Amino acid sequence: MHKNFTYNFKIYYEDTDAGGVVYYANYLRFLERARTEALFDLGLSNSILKKDFGSLIIVKSCNIEYKKSAYLEDNLSISSYISSASKTSIIMNQSIFRSNEKIVVADVHLVFVNENVKPIKISESIMEKFKPYFKLN
Repeated sequence: MHKNFTYNFKIYYEDTDAGGVVYYANYLRFLERARTEALFDLGLSNSILKKDFGSLIIVKSCNIEYKKSAYLEDNLSISSYISSASKTSIIMNQSIFRSNEKIVVADVHLVFVNENVKPIKISESIMEKFKPYFKLN
């Protein structure tokens, strides 16, 4: 059984349009924040990855489905897990919920690269930290 990382947050005025509806591109920012917090939860950070492992994580692609809108002052949560992995990349499944209602689903393809933006093998110690969040088919 895999674990999901959960990140909770509230929608602020700055996240919405004039009608109080979350602007669609802001969901990408929310997903990024959840991935960053997941790294912190594992004792890692983007700074640590760069300094200690010579690696950066970049988004290669993102497939996102908007099921329902979020609104001003909604309390949301993002559930994240790793749905597949290779030597150089992972695919993270992320879902945004309002209460128990799934409103956004995204599959984000993340690639580990060096400072020259060339794909590199994910360190065994990093993969070990990610292991509880794997739900591999």
